[in-house]
Amino acid sequence: MFRSPVTLFRALAVAEVVSWTLLIAGLIVRAATGWAPAVTIGGGIHGFVFLSYGATVVLVALNNRWRVGATVLALLSAIVPYATVPAERWAHRRGLLDGEWRTSPDASAPDARWYDRPLAWFLRHPWVLFGGLLVVVVALYAVLLLIGPPGGTR
Repeated sequence: MFRSPVTLFRALAVAEVVSWTLLIAGLIVRAATGWAPAVTIGGGIHGFVFLSYGATVVLVALNNRWRVGATVLALLSAIVPYATVPAERWAHRRGLLDGEWRTSPDASAPDARWYDRPLAWFLRHPWVLFGGLLVVVVALYAVLLLIGPPGGTR
């Protein structure tokens, strides 16, 4: 399904847009009807997708050798509602999403990095990579739930 960085990145960029829509819809429902669980549901989904998008940005950035500026821009695009799709299109136009997953490290490559070997191993074992990222995202999500929503509670 996600045979290349562009397909994974695009899927999470669109998912982030959908999650923003759910959060905003929840805010509208709460304002119109007073039903607070609408924000809890939309916000919970958005929070999980937000973290998943961030993990995807980091994974694709490491694989495709992004510079820090491009990585930060892609991460920051998740903060602005609906900005992840324009960020994906920008990255695609700039060639930042080109290429395949680096499943075999080449130590003699001019752009070789210290993390190429473990990254290639994880990319050759996508279920382990997915499971590991899922554990990290769920753990971070749980910690953030314990801390509470942005702006605190009433």
